[in-house]
Amino acid sequence: MSHDTARILVYSDDRTTREQVRLALGRRVASDLPEIEVYETATQPAVLSAMDGGGFDLLILDGEANPAGGIGLCKQLKDEIAECPPILVLIIRVADSWLATWSRADAVSMYPVDPVRLPSAVADLLRARPGRAA
Repeated sequence: MSHDTARILVYSDDRTTREQVRLALGRRVASDLPEIEVYETATQPAVLSAMDGGGFDLLILDGEANPAGGIGLCKQLKDEIAECPPILVLIIRVADSWLATWSRADAVSMYPVDPVRLPSAVADLLRARPGRAA
């Protein structure tokens, strides 16, 4: 993670969901962490292309996205990228938590997007990231 910014990739086919996530995160998720830059993607190919470029500190994937859901995409990224950044998956049903565990998601957050819980979960993941500057 850069000392200046934390780069977060948000994936959802729903523009409203991406906007809710961006607004919930704001410019900084915690006072002890750098400001964030949010990059929005609406398709699985766009996520894969962005990941090829690298440089993301965290990904937030919409488990309800269509046609490629965030849970399956999380599994693909964790399987294919040796040092995959932490991934938080947004889920709508508590019962989907086991699928998120199967996909090796580092965290889950429930819909609707919660402007208190989501930034807190993101801050925890950013703090735990290897190589984070203190």
